[in-house]
Amino acid sequence: MYEREVFALCLLTLVLFQSAASCDLRPVLAHVPKRLPAGYIISEGKKELTLEGCAAKPVAFTSNDPDFAVNTDGTIFTVRGLEITTKRFSVLVQDENGSDWRVDVILSCKDEASQKSGSASHKRAKRRWRPLPFSIFENDIPPFPKELEMIASDSSVNYTVHYRISGQGVDKDPIGLFILNRETGMLSVTGPVDRERNPKFDFIAQVFDAAGRETDQYLPITVNVEDKNDNAPEFIGLRFFTVEERCRAGTVIGQVNATDKDQPKTPHTFIKFTLQNATDMFSIDPFTGILTAKTNTLDREAQDKVYVEIEIRDMGGAPSGLFSRGTIVVNLTDVNDNPPTFKEKLYKAKVQENQENVLVTRIPVEDKDLINTPNWKALFSVTKGNESGNFRMETDPKTNEGLLYMIKGLDYEKTPLVKLEITARNEVPLIGSEQWMSVPLELSVGDEDEGPEFNPGILYLKVKENVANGTVIGTYKAVDPENKNSDSIKYYKMTDPGNWINVVENTGELKVANTIDRESPLVQKDMYNITIRAVDESKKTGKGMVIIQIEDVNDNMPVIPGKDLIMCSRGNTLSSILVEAVDMDKPPYSTPYIFELGADNDGRWKLKDTTDSSVVLEQASAMPNGIYSVPILVKDLQGFGEEQIVNVRVCSCEREDNGVGICGARSASSSLGSLGILALVLSGLFLLLLSLLLIFICSTKRDKLYISDDTGTGGMLLKSNTEAPGEEVKDGALMMIPGGEVVDGSLQSGLMESKNVTSASGRYGQQYFQGGGGVYNTTTQEFGTEKYYSSGRYDNNMYGNATMQKFSNAGTLDTWKTNGRYLDRKLAYFGEEEDGRYADDMLKTYGNEGMGSPAGSVGCCSIVGEQESMDFLNTLGPKFRPLADVCYTTNRTGN
Repeated sequence: MYEREVFALCLLTLVLFQSAASCDLRPVLAHVPKRLPAGYIISEGKKELTLEGCAAKPVAFTSNDPDFAVNTDGTIFTVRGLEITTKRFSVLVQDENGSDWRVDVILSCKDEASQKSGSASHKRAKRRWRPLPFSIFENDIPPFPKELEMIASDSSVNYTVHYRISGQGVDKDPIGLFILNRETGMLSVTGPVDRERNPKFDFIAQVFDAAGRETDQYLPITVNVEDKNDNAPEFIGLRFFTVEERCRAGTVIGQVNATDKDQPKTPHTFIKFTLQNATDMFSIDPFTGILTAKTNTLDREAQDKVYVEIEIRDMGGAPSGLFSRGTIVVNLTDVNDNPPTFKEKLYKAKVQENQENVLVTRIPVEDKDLINTPNWKALFSVTKGNESGNFRMETDPKTNEGLLYMIKGLDYEKTPLVKLEITARNEVPLIGSEQWMSVPLELSVGDEDEGPEFNPGILYLKVKENVANGTVIGTYKAVDPENKNSDSIKYYKMTDPGNWINVVENTGELKVANTIDRESPLVQKDMYNITIRAVDESKKTGKGMVIIQIEDVNDNMPVIPGKDLIMCSRGNTLSSILVEAVDMDKPPYSTPYIFELGADNDGRWKLKDTTDSSVVLEQASAMPNGIYSVPILVKDLQGFGEEQIVNVRVCSCEREDNGVGICGARSASSSLGSLGILALVLSGLFLLLLSLLLIFICSTKRDKLYISDDTGTGGMLLKSNTEAPGEEVKDGALMMIPGGEVVDGSLQSGLMESKNVTSASGRYGQQYFQGGGGVYNTTTQEFGTEKYYSSGRYDNNMYGNATMQKFSNAGTLDTWKTNGRYLDRKLAYFGEEEDGRYADDMLKTYGNEGMGSPAGSVGCCSIVGEQESMDFLNTLGPKFRPLADVCYTTNRTGN
């Protein structure tokens, strides 16, 4: 059938081409005015447009120029007004067979003078060129150059002229393609032309006389390049497609696209698509290239990729057309069209009885769908034989095998053989007519020597609380599953939180060992649990549970839990308070309670508004603030109860909180209580002892310091007739008057500072600060790179990179100790460095300098004396004068 269709198509194509060969479609030539109004008819019913002499008849006309349109009868007219000199366009004629034919229309302008009067050419107002636009075929064959057309101007009648051309194809790319005989006006082409590169050429021709003057307007020349079928079709776009397997026939897979470089809308670009293989699986539309599934049996498991070869041929698939062939790839995606299949028809396995949470067996399956997808992954279930929930199925994610697990142990004596049915499914539904598959599995249960079994596994007993010890409340026996009897089985208690029950070892009797109390915290919802172990001769054990449901008796009386109550009174208003009682028994041994005032009631109180578990205690008359004891008799429904004392504190209301009065704050003595008062007394005693300890520490005297007698002075200040001690003695000597405060070289407010004195060989400074009722002397000495600063009272070393610690507000004793330490250090230093730079500080005896020395004293202190007066030292009194004589020394500068 397919071969017949191909033969008919080839025959039709041959007929069409023969008809086309017999048709001679020439251009439509028309002379029109230069100015064409809208609706101007160019031609009517030309035989060129009606395909006269051709086998086919025209059915549609299309103009490639938007300024012109064509009616269904072949009449050409203008769409809008325009002005032309020459005009060329094409009309595309479609015949009844679907073929397209192109007819060129060439318009030329009539002479305006002839249009008005119909006179001869010598009456023309304007000169014009001839001939009309023309065409050439691409890829023409040699030899070249080839003459194309002769151009001429009417001005050649009156002038000796020559012609010149310029523009595209002449002096612009492609240069030199067209040449012109300047004398004759013959236009020639020098080589083949490619229409796909240059579909037309536009240039101009000019005419000049012998003097080089242009004798006519330039002529625009258009050379249209006629197409030849010189390009084969080419594939473009996507060439990989995807479709699901088992898709319906007619499912669109995709569209194959192709193109042709030849002139559009001509037979040269009329492409036909043809499948070269896989014609049983796919089909393709010959003219749109849409690829569809031809069957619904596409199977990915048989072939997941299909390589389809397609031929594309122009000329509508005619044998003379050019063609190309290419391959497209159709990927078939997976669907779940294959169920998991079992490798065996029957599976067998074995398990020991009483085993739990063990892997019994592995069940392998096969699935042809894509691996590791939901279409391939298997889900297993036990569809028969698992009514008691003994088994569980899982899937091994790596092997896709089914794993059968035992959840609850089996009993060999009851079921020695278990028959199961295993069903395998996928994670997604199955597509197609296939069904899920199942397989039978026989599971053999192995026998074991089992321990005794209690029957029932949980024994329920009802017992009244407070039953007498030794009472037998029941018997709990176990049976050996092997011989079905209870002989030689012994019983032992495993758990009994309150040790309330004893188990008779040989008989399994349960006897009361201690008081059974329903109100015990060991009892939950009136039930008490114990567990019992049974042991046979082979030391196999079994376990059972006994749940004792305890029945209530009236063994508890109601009590008032809060016996210390606070009653808030408001002026003269009688106050009341709610009294509540509780009973650990259950009805009818508890509520409703009976409330009565005790026999010792003093008549100040009364009861009202009694409920099941509470009563309101109210003042019978106004009473002062204080604490009152109120006897209240509380009995349960059975009349079981006793009298209880309630302590009520009556106080004045300070404020209300949510409608309840709040008492004011009590005094310290009443609110703290005995323990609070004792704590306050102990705290006071502790503070007193701490104060005494601090006083004792602060008043303790310091240890006396040892003063060396190496100097021979015995520690006393001696008046010396020598000239003066050395400079170092002067600078280090201290004069402290109690009352002066100095901290880190600074004074308190109200201080006055004197000037420093500087000499050439070193810096010596002495400052006096007055304030706070005393005088403070500071001395700064600088020898070379060493600088010493002394002020107030010092302790520790001064010389040899040592640091002296400063104290303020020193007493007389501290001053003596400080000076003693200072002198000891300095004398020891002089003993080591007597030839050093401080040798001038040694005590020396000077001779008489003589009388009448014009220079006066050479000591530097004389200069100080001139600048600063020390007369204020005379006012210090006799006790301070020896000390002042030592502290005030004469500064001297040595060479």
